[in-house]
Amino acid sequence: MRPQWVIGNWKMNGGLAANQALLAGVLDAARLVGSVRIGVSAPFPYLLQCQQMLGESSVVWGAQDISAEIGGAFTGEVSGAMLSDFDCGIVIVGHSERRIYHGESEGRVAEKALRAVENGMRPVFCIGETQAQHDAGETEAVLARQLSPLFVLLNDTRLAMVIVAYEPVWAIGTGKTPTPEGAQAVHRFIRTQLAAHGLADTLPVIYGGSVKPDNAARFFAQPDIDGGLIGGASLDAAEFLAIVKAAQR
Repeated sequence: MRPQWVIGNWKMNGGLAANQALLAGVLDAARLVGSVRIGVSAPFPYLLQCQQMLGESSVVWGAQDISAEIGGAFTGEVSGAMLSDFDCGIVIVGHSERRIYHGESEGRVAEKALRAVENGMRPVFCIGETQAQHDAGETEAVLARQLSPLFVLLNDTRLAMVIVAYEPVWAIGTGKTPTPEGAQAVHRFIRTQLAAHGLADTLPVIYGGSVKPDNAARFFAQPDIDGGLIGGASLDAAEFLAIVKAAQR
């Protein structure tokens, strides 16, 4: 059985004092629900705090982005080697907010995934369609296009490190959600894309987009949904714990 993952994406939120309480709650969740892989993706300044508080636990921590460059004169960028200094185990790449607000292309996102793997981290590779693309029936074509450069840059061994996160752009922070059955159909399509690399039955494919305690169990009950990438609800320890519990199998 594929592992269930619940990964909190804090986005541009947090503070040292608030993080202290939140991470304590995450540790409680890890102790209560040992069968679920828990991850925290924090802003860069708080990676040391994550390392210090989570270092003796089963929780995996990491960043929300990574540079496609190895190093050099790239002001403001953070390299994979730098993230490795803080023992990061995961890093989000290609989140829709990065694609939209920072103009990241499919090829650039795949390069970032490669840098993550080269530095021993699991890239949480985000894909998803906009409302217009969804309404036009283009979901599968969009997802195939977003995945394609990943298959070119990473060999099958490196691909095995990836966690795919399907996040319909129209459902992120909007309160809109697809039905669990609709999300399942998309996850099943993603697995057909992975099948050519022998990873359809082993690679985690998680769902992101307005996952809350009151709907998480319905999504996680679908056979091809292996957990969630959680935004706003990951900032509340009680809500995050409820979602983690919903991922138990």
